[in-house]
Amino acid sequence: MIPIRDCLPRKYPPFITWLLIFINIIVFIFELSLPEELLEKFFYIFGVLPAKYMLADSMELNPISYLPFFTSMFLHGGWLHLISNMWTIVIFADNVEDKMGHINFLIFYILSGLAAGIIHCIFNPTSTIPTIGASGAISGILGAYMFLFPHSRVITLIPIFFIPYFIALPAFTYIFIWFFSQIFSGIGSLIAQNHIGGVAWWAHIGGFIFGVITHRIFIKRKRLYYEDDDFEYYCAWNKW
Repeated sequence: MIPIRDCLPRKYPPFITWLLIFINIIVFIFELSLPEELLEKFFYIFGVLPAKYMLADSMELNPISYLPFFTSMFLHGGWLHLISNMWTIVIFADNVEDKMGHINFLIFYILSGLAAGIIHCIFNPTSTIPTIGASGAISGILGAYMFLFPHSRVITLIPIFFIPYFIALPAFTYIFIWFFSQIFSGIGSLIAQNHIGGVAWWAHIGGFIFGVITHRIFIKRKRLYYEDDDFEYYCAWNKW
């Protein structure tokens, strides 16, 4: 399933959403300028290596050692990785920022990413593969969106035998299916014990659960509802 867009209007300009997309693109452009060997070292320095934190003597670590939990959120391993993450931010982040306000949303985004990194380390304690990407923080956004706008519609592309079908799914349904796929893949990764790289499923799960549990803390009370309370339900039934 490929999300195309949601149908909720926003009330406020999503300045932080735009800023996050801009920073990720700028960092990726910098990555492209690095030779392959240097880029690999760059990922090992600024990406999260679970074994470094789970197996090392705590005396060897200092506050700077934990900086990769933050920097890894702005690194990407290729064009597809970057585009898929930024596209998801474009679709879902603006409405969540609407509810939280700019500063609260930024704090929520960063904490979701940190929670994702921690959970990834817990479930992959011996991994020496650097973990990078914004998807853990974005998963927090999906968790918030799922419960803030459950009736919104997500226009979704579903290719069946190479024929594209477009369907408007309720946001709750779309995100629930996505989360179930992460759980299924995450359990599979534990069974397979594959440490040669791939998708950080448990980072997605951790970020999502953090978003579900904590999103209400970050909402500005005056933004709990849009001025037009019918927006969500209009979008829920409006045809695309």
